[in-house]
Amino acid sequence: MHKISIKVTNNPSIVKFELENFITKGQSFEFKNIDETKNSPLAKQLFYLPFVKTVFISSNFIAIEKFSIVEWEDVQNEVANQIEEFIKNGGVILEEPNSKKLPVTIYGETTPNPSVMKFVSNKLLTKVPLECKNIDETKASPLAQELFKFPFIKEVFIDENYISITKFEIADWDEITLEIRTFIKEFIENGNTVIDESLIVETKNHVKQQESYFDNLDATSQQIINIIEEYVKPAVQSDGGNIMFESFDSNDKTVKVVLQGACSGCPSSTFTLKNGIENMLKQMLNDNELRVEAING
Repeated sequence: MHKISIKVTNNPSIVKFELENFITKGQSFEFKNIDETKNSPLAKQLFYLPFVKTVFISSNFIAIEKFSIVEWEDVQNEVANQIEEFIKNGGVILEEPNSKKLPVTIYGETTPNPSVMKFVSNKLLTKVPLECKNIDETKASPLAQELFKFPFIKEVFIDENYISITKFEIADWDEITLEIRTFIKEFIENGNTVIDESLIVETKNHVKQQESYFDNLDATSQQIINIIEEYVKPAVQSDGGNIMFESFDSNDKTVKVVLQGACSGCPSSTFTLKNGIENMLKQMLNDNELRVEAING
């Protein structure tokens, strides 16, 4: 009933002992000595084995790092049997300190794009925006990955404290809003990961948001970015979208911006935003030849 599978890892000092069911809810725990095992009776017992150096508990496995006094081939079956017996006898693997639900408020807001609804949280979700056009782009976001399991969800955009969701036409918002809102609320309350920001630091859009990228741009491009960030972006975010500087061509005076979230594919945003930014840039940069080209992210 509690069969343990032994899995070797790339680190010869570490072996994983996998269970059939999940142990934790989106969290990982590391115990470096017996004094740190207050919340894990299993980890405490494992430290009575003299070769155990570190115990990791995450998702559906217990990983153990050993000291060099033994070889895993000689002791791994004994450890697996000990874990099985511990669980079989009703032992507690982990008493999660954050097992109490985190109070989270989620509410839905309509956007200028009829296909997009904005779900706002009272807590910060990410410092790095992430746009997922399909489930293959959700590596950095367990939440987005789960949302794509709903057949009516087409795209997911997450930024700061909100999630903008684009739906397919098969469903109406009045039929699915409550279901999505409840799902997001429970997902966050249970301590699950919304976004792992470390997994999106290498994307092109993220690189373009870094100071090093900004510092290497020409003066006009820097001015354009500052205007967008200060005067345009807040309004766009309030509508569940995002806008990012893409490029400036000094030869034909073309500014390209990327539209994301509710702004991407919105029937009115491309034209309205294009004209609004154009007029603002022309006035603030004193250059009537500037034109803006909006790109859907």
